[in-house]
Amino acid sequence: MSSPTQLEHQTDRFRIGDMDCPSCVKKIETRLRTLDGVVDVMGSPVSRTLTVRHRGAVNTGRLAHEIGRLGYAAHPLGSQGDTAPMPPTFSTPAARRTYGAVGLFLFGLIARAAGLDAVVGSTPLHTFTATDLVFLAAAVVGGLNFFDKGARALRAGALDMNFLMTVAIVGAAVIGETMEAAAIAFLFSVAELLERYSVDRAHASVESLMALAPETARLLRDGEEVVVPAGDLRPGDRVVVRPGERIPGDGAVAAGASSVDQAPITGESVPVDKQVGDPVFAGTINHEGALEVVIEREAGRSTLARIVQLVEEAEANKSPTEQFVERFARWYTPAVTLAAVLIVIVPPLAFGAPFLTWFVRGLTLLVIACPCALVISTPVAVVSGVTAAARNGVLIKGGVHLEAMGSVRAITFDKTGTLTVGHPRVVDVRPVTGVGSDDLLARAASIESRSGHPIARAVVDAANDRGLTLPRARDHRSLTGAGAEARIGGVTARVVKPSALGQPAEPPSELHAAGRTIVALESGGILEGWIAVSDRPRDGADDTVRALREEGIEAIVMLTGDHVRTAEVVGAAVGVDQVRAELLPADKVAEIKRLMEEWGSVAMVGDGVNDAPALATATVGIAMGAAGSDTALETADIALMGDDLSRLPYLVHLSRRARTVIRQNVAAALVVKAILAVGVPLGMVSLVAAVVIGDLGLSLAVIANALRLGRVAPPESRVSGAPGGPLRRGQLASSFPR
Repeated sequence: MSSPTQLEHQTDRFRIGDMDCPSCVKKIETRLRTLDGVVDVMGSPVSRTLTVRHRGAVNTGRLAHEIGRLGYAAHPLGSQGDTAPMPPTFSTPAARRTYGAVGLFLFGLIARAAGLDAVVGSTPLHTFTATDLVFLAAAVVGGLNFFDKGARALRAGALDMNFLMTVAIVGAAVIGETMEAAAIAFLFSVAELLERYSVDRAHASVESLMALAPETARLLRDGEEVVVPAGDLRPGDRVVVRPGERIPGDGAVAAGASSVDQAPITGESVPVDKQVGDPVFAGTINHEGALEVVIEREAGRSTLARIVQLVEEAEANKSPTEQFVERFARWYTPAVTLAAVLIVIVPPLAFGAPFLTWFVRGLTLLVIACPCALVISTPVAVVSGVTAAARNGVLIKGGVHLEAMGSVRAITFDKTGTLTVGHPRVVDVRPVTGVGSDDLLARAASIESRSGHPIARAVVDAANDRGLTLPRARDHRSLTGAGAEARIGGVTARVVKPSALGQPAEPPSELHAAGRTIVALESGGILEGWIAVSDRPRDGADDTVRALREEGIEAIVMLTGDHVRTAEVVGAAVGVDQVRAELLPADKVAEIKRLMEEWGSVAMVGDGVNDAPALATATVGIAMGAAGSDTALETADIALMGDDLSRLPYLVHLSRRARTVIRQNVAAALVVKAILAVGVPLGMVSLVAAVVIGDLGLSLAVIANALRLGRVAPPESRVSGAPGGPLRRGQLASSFPR
């Protein structure tokens, strides 16, 4: 841990078990931001974690102390005490107090119904019976869950729900409404318990991702297997993975062959064959054969760990609706609280109305003033949706991107590696000058040898397959959007697309057949010949495009730097609406901007590396095949972890469902609160009704609605390769639950 006197920022993370509502988070954040040296505070009611960036005199102990003064126990993440799992919701001390309050309340009701209601004492305001004492006991037992927090909130100047409920219970007891005081106490305790349980379910979905990583690994040490904690593995370690076991870390197969279920990472429903040299990921499941794997990343940097980290951070990346709700809540609670005070004061003083009647109505309005149901509705929906997506091979980096994807009207695709397989092969070599085809291919491969582009790899692979000796090349340079060049024998040679040639030239027309991509070798400004490369559309790409239309996408456009005729062949095969070809990276950006002017919200699907500018420009950038690629995970807003286009309609479907759920929750919370607030002065809403409907019922309703997103899943079968054969045309979209 860095010294507090150092100028650099220090980040502390805490787990706060009782911080399970937005008002709790707001209260803690507001308090900590008043401390000198605190730079930023970010809390999550779903994961019950708090992240604090600070410097100067503030240290971890001081932060924990200040949080404790507000009535919350803060445990630094990573400490020994924090490693233990949190107790089940219904086994906590708060739960036991709730059970006690409910039991006393029911006993009081039975006793009163049986006539066991003797007078035991009186005050100037009320005569107390035996059942009144039972109800008061129920109010005290239930109130122990929040009386202390209410008092601390008052001292901190924060009128949260705990304070408002405390005032309501004390006020009801003072005026003799003991049964209502007890009902408020136990109902609010039940509401808190059920809300905590619901939030725990959302949090459990995140923890289920972390549970995918095995706790131990079989490390090969001096030829012997030694069981060690998986978190202790380091790059270079060699581990044994037996059939049925989870792979403990990211790495590559060093010995053996098997099939691996990669569904936890990529969402693929069919196991993938793995041989020596193939990459594997932590948390995936080995099937029939034993594997030896060389670890390439530490546990904290694995693809699975990165997914979990981004899912946890997604809640902080707030959507426009969340930002609106937070702004609304900042003035809503003070405004309604002021209205409650006026209701208590104005009618008795101005019109001689009964004070007790309007005091109760004021207390009722105070209960309605808490915006918990409104504020919690969106983050639970975001966490539920983002986690469901992550379990199915789609990583969404925040509520802002989840909601934005739900409003997308147009989707653009890169061609190579996205709509096509991305593994092209050389199918024709056509010299123009007297050079032989092998010499032409060898020189082109020498120029392309340092490029990672799929076409470059195809040229190099073709030369290697023919056993050609590559001439020595130097001064390699990539030509963005055009090709590559190098110096061979003192002459500058280039492998470029036809439109980038120094002297205009058209390749033979027959080379464009079946969507072939053509590149030219130019040496010293002279065209030496043509190389035709063939790539095929992905299996099921046409079904994916059709499914996107059924999900309401209005324009599907392919953007490529390839030749027009080649692009049109691929575009026609997959069924896109428009084809834009021979585009440089800057041209793709311009096309994205043009489409955004026409359609508003536009998504771009690419590989996350070559298409980075276009991905960044689009409303939502979607990287495909991002598993194991740090660059793709960083540059995209959403990542499809596997090379599976069928996940795209699922993403659109989930995002639109999420947008609908969020809007339903916000609208329901606003409408119900408004109706209750109007009904209070008219005497139509009691204290108990305010708790049951305005707090308990409303909170549970919006949370339950949000948790439905966790059940949204893609079709069980993939577009191709699924057990039982590929999906029929149109089956992909229609298989989503409606």
